[in-house]
Amino acid sequence: MGEARLPMLARVIRQVERAAIWRHKRQGLLFLSDTTLRDGEQMSGVRLNPEAKVTIAKALAAAGMHSIDAGSPAASPEEVEAIRRIVREVHGPVITAHCRTLPQDIDRVAEALEEASRLKRGITVYIGVSPVHREQKHRKSKAEIIQIAVDAIQYAKRCFSIVTFGPEDAGRTEPDYLHEIYREAIDAGATTIGFADTVGILTPEKAADRIKAVQDNVPNIDAALVAVHFHNDLGLGTANALACVAEGVNIVQGTINGIGERAGNTPLEEVAMAVELHQDQYRRHCHVDTGQLYALSRLVARLTGVQPAANKPVVGDNLFVTESGVHQDGLLKDPLSYLPFLPEQTGAPPLRLVLGKHSGRRAVRHRFEEHGITLDDDQVAQILAHLKAHPKLACYESDAELDQLLNEVFHR
Repeated sequence: MGEARLPMLARVIRQVERAAIWRHKRQGLLFLSDTTLRDGEQMSGVRLNPEAKVTIAKALAAAGMHSIDAGSPAASPEEVEAIRRIVREVHGPVITAHCRTLPQDIDRVAEALEEASRLKRGITVYIGVSPVHREQKHRKSKAEIIQIAVDAIQYAKRCFSIVTFGPEDAGRTEPDYLHEIYREAIDAGATTIGFADTVGILTPEKAADRIKAVQDNVPNIDAALVAVHFHNDLGLGTANALACVAEGVNIVQGTINGIGERAGNTPLEEVAMAVELHQDQYRRHCHVDTGQLYALSRLVARLTGVQPAANKPVVGDNLFVTESGVHQDGLLKDPLSYLPFLPEQTGAPPLRLVLGKHSGRRAVRHRFEEHGITLDDDQVAQILAHLKAHPKLACYESDAELDQLLNEVFHR
């Protein structure tokens, strides 16, 4: 439907929406949109009850996430209950929900979000657009897919000002066709267009090229925000997202700890820290309190039962633990000698020096001084020799383990 055919009030509302979008783009903000409660929960073995979803949503809001993808109301009554509770109890972020392009699904989203103000609720309507999705899953022509998307967006606009069009498998879709369906979606009223690398196949260079092509070849692109959603099947979710941030996208969607289907989603904590540490490169602000990232990671891990790897970037437990003597010596002189950022910048526990076969004199002396024991040079040398020749533990860290080490060396 062209804008000239819209009723006067609808045209005025559309102009207001586009003015807001233009303002957001001019401000240079980067919005982080969390989908832990939807795409994250789709990870095999994860199930979050309404109470857990509300708890995570409150923590996401406190950390400064711009929007929360709260779930898919058509999935179950429990999903609807959780979304309604989030609307009532969580304040700050825009609360959105996901659905197919079916009118009944859109109605379920409207019902689940009916208590939210129009400026704090949003809907994402999705449909597969790549050749394999069109031909094998939907069995529809290109024109039919476009018409389905346009009809769904126009239907959703009755209840929502914030409407995102999410084409599944955009990463494997013919560029010309993708540009065409974006143009039609924006004309139909979409305020955000999503670019989803649904199977995590893209590289940063290809992701950036695809986004640049969208910006260059969708004539009405200024009337919508651009969002990206990457999966991590090649381990490139964060790199792909950052490549698109450099190209000017407005929204990055992902999950805490990168949980999600298969290899998971872009980990938002990684994007937030990269943008924070490289302001000279990205020149964007996302208003996320990075000091809450560690606690947020541990909350999601506890409630989902999915623990991040010890060497997980940004929030892994090993990030501020070291056994290497050279590193320990440098860290004792200046923590930034071997750290990309300080633990307090993510709210992580303090730096930990553990003793093992790689440790050096300075670390041994320091750790025992912390333990209330002063060692002379000969004692330090004996402990080091024991660590290298007769380790019974991979490393010694706790007070009890340090006492055990003393007993082993000096037969106390």
